[in-house]
Order: sequence, then structure tokens, then C-alpha cells
Amino acid sequence: MKTPDFAAINSLLKREYARQRAPVVEFVHAQTRDPFKVLVATILSARTRDQTTTAVVARLFPVVPDIEALRRIPEDKLARLLHPVGFFRTKARHLKQLPAELEKGFGGKIPHTVEELCRLPGVGRKTANLVVAVAFDRPAICVDVHVHRICNRMGIVKTRNPFETEMALRKLLPKRYWKSWNAYLVSYGQTLCFPVRPACSRCVVRAHCARTGVTKSQ
Repeated sequence: MKTPDFAAINSLLKREYARQRAPVVEFVHAQTRDPFKVLVATILSARTRDQTTTAVVARLFPVVPDIEALRRIPEDKLARLLHPVGFFRTKARHLKQLPAELEKGFGGKIPHTVEELCRLPGVGRKTANLVVAVAFDRPAICVDVHVHRICNRMGIVKTRNPFETEMALRKLLPKRYWKSWNAYLVSYGQTLCFPVRPACSRCVVRAHCARTGVTKSQ
């Protein structure tokens, strides 16, 4: 397979990201460099629309700004604050476990590696990679359904699941693009490269897509 022109693809996606007002853009803008807030927001974002997550964290963080506040808040009150994010009761339970797990395993600090973060309750590789990239400004590839779908649709990878896509991108994608790749592709997936009937006629990376003109779901 021909090596993708990542410089050109990234440049085009970056321009489109700046032009669109996709839900993920608002979510990213709402983020800070605070590892605690990035971790919590990313845990909440799983199986939840970005608009919903953005609204919930806006009311959550004034009440729960740090680990100590999370330790003190009752689980039922926390769950009410998290509604209507997906699986809000399960996420409230995981978050309430977080202070003790951080104290036990990491001296009360948010760890900065994917492997360590994945040891925390409610944290998978997608969440861990995003925390590493956003909170700690380190190279990490966050792969969700959008990144997995679009990379396969374009022919950049040929993988069966997001984990395989992450591992393949770690070998293919230059590190300078790792941190922004997720935001660019999620935005693109929300506004143009839809799961069903992608807007191929308006696609800015058509010249780099192995499936140009295909307008049905994979």
C-alpha cells in the first residue's frame, strides 16, 4: 500500500477543523490543561454527545474542581450532576473510586502514561490517550469510532477495531500529528464523513481517499 501523504492530509483536515463548528470543537475548547478536569471530562464523554458532555462539565467543575472535592461529594449528588451523560450512575461510581485508587497507586496524582491511566476505574485506551495528549501535552493517538472508521475508509489502515487502528497508526502516523489527529477526524466525522452517506462530493481529502465516491456505509 502506498504511504499516505500525511502532511497534506493533516493540513487539509486542520483547515476544515478550523472552519467547522463541530460539537467536538466546543468540547475541546472547554478543556483545560488540568489533568483532573481532562480525565473527568473524558470519562464522561464516553457514549455521550459532545454537546451534552460540555454542558455537564460546565456545571460539574464549579462544584467538583479537584480530587478532594470529588472525595467529599456524595455519590447520589454526583450522579445527579452527571445526568444526562450516558451511564451517569456507573460513571459516578467510577469517579467516586478515583481518589482512593489515585492515592493507593499514584500518590494522589493523575498518572501521565497510557498504561498507568488504564489502571484507573472507567478509563480505557481512548480516554488514556486523550488525557496524555491534552493534559500532559505528550504524543498520544486517541482512536474512537470516527478515527477508526475514517482511517479505514480512506485506506490509511486496514483494521478490525479501534485498538488495532491505534497500533497501526503508531507505526504509520508521524508523531507530530498524533495529538491533533483525533480532534480533526472526529470533527470531520461529525460534519462530513458520516457513518452512512458520507458527503464525498464536499470532501477536502478526496484525492487521498481510497474510497472516493462511495456513499454507503462500510
